[in-house]
Amino acid sequence: MKPLKHSLFTSALLAFPLLSPAQQANVNLDWAPQKNTRQLVPYGGNVISPEVKDDHTITFRVKAPAAQQVELTGGPILLALKSKGNIAFIKDAEGLWTLTVGPVKPNIYVYRLLIDGVAVADPNNTLTGVSNQPGYSNVVVHDSQPAYYDAKNVPHGSITRHIYHSDVLNGEREMLVYTPPGYDSKKKYPVLYLLGGSGELAAGWTVDGRANFIADNLLAEGKMAPMIIAMPNNQVIHRNDPDHLQKTYKLFEEELRKQIVPFVDAHYSTVKDRKGRAISGLSMGGRHTEAVGFNAIDLFSSFGIMSAGDLEPEKLNPAFFNDPKIKDKVDYLLVGLGGNEAQEAIGKRSAAIHAALEKIGVKHDYFIGGEGAHDWGTWRLLLHDSLLPKLFK
Repeated sequence: MKPLKHSLFTSALLAFPLLSPAQQANVNLDWAPQKNTRQLVPYGGNVISPEVKDDHTITFRVKAPAAQQVELTGGPILLALKSKGNIAFIKDAEGLWTLTVGPVKPNIYVYRLLIDGVAVADPNNTLTGVSNQPGYSNVVVHDSQPAYYDAKNVPHGSITRHIYHSDVLNGEREMLVYTPPGYDSKKKYPVLYLLGGSGELAAGWTVDGRANFIADNLLAEGKMAPMIIAMPNNQVIHRNDPDHLQKTYKLFEEELRKQIVPFVDAHYSTVKDRKGRAISGLSMGGRHTEAVGFNAIDLFSSFGIMSAGDLEPEKLNPAFFNDPKIKDKVDYLLVGLGGNEAQEAIGKRSAAIHAALEKIGVKHDYFIGGEGAHDWGTWRLLLHDSLLPKLFK
């Protein structure tokens, strides 16, 4: 039986008006949609939240008359506000809780509301995160022009959702595949296998990561090679399994070798050798890139480790680090993390793999930058500034 193939239409995520007071209208998929000048409450909601103004301040609201305390929480938004703790709302006589913060720099920020100690997605925000974890909300703060991750008036590629059966994992799996604008089955394309982190689904790199829009824009600017981007679900066992690390590496390598790579090669016009394949991922996906990808040098020649690493890389991948010819087998390698996670535990792991690679003379980019931490602001930046422009050149 042939695998099911569905067309996937990315949600309208770019939905905050630029000019004063307005909440996202979800009318057009671009950086400045139809303005909500009449202050219409979101469909199904009871107040406008969040409301982003021209000066990049944000007002959050929630109607909760019985609540005793409401706070703003979430690493990305608190980091942008330079707040070390949750920020309290103020309640009025009608039971409406309100908080105005900022200004913040234009970006997309994850947040939650903490209502009497319970973290919940903003009930009036239409941009709710879809992932393999409890719900969260996104607030989009636009600049005066489209961002590198926005949908622009350029040729766009296609995203296809594939459902396939995995004999390795004994179940039905999903994988999203991006093909560049003008994809021609008579040509051969290299493939980037792009992995998510803990709690992500296959759609994470398109919904939160905007990988397809980033690729569209880079291609339109002539800054990257045309490529296929395969985004599988690299969650192969429950993330909270106490033996997750020991189990997942072997299982995911088997899934890559027996299911994912053969599926992509069978359904798309690909360069069917290691020189035409790259693997990269964020957080857990970065660990998979290192632990599994480095162990599959026969499949991949390029690697991107985002916000991940290991304190003892040589022990994790002895064959890779003891291969006397490894310098000639790696075409491109990125170790990257956010400017605000360099001093965290992840920063130490990234530094360890950077040092191990330098020791054996493997050329690589070591990027620490941006104003994000362990969040999508960092991973979108790494994809745009480092990974996509450098692959398959």
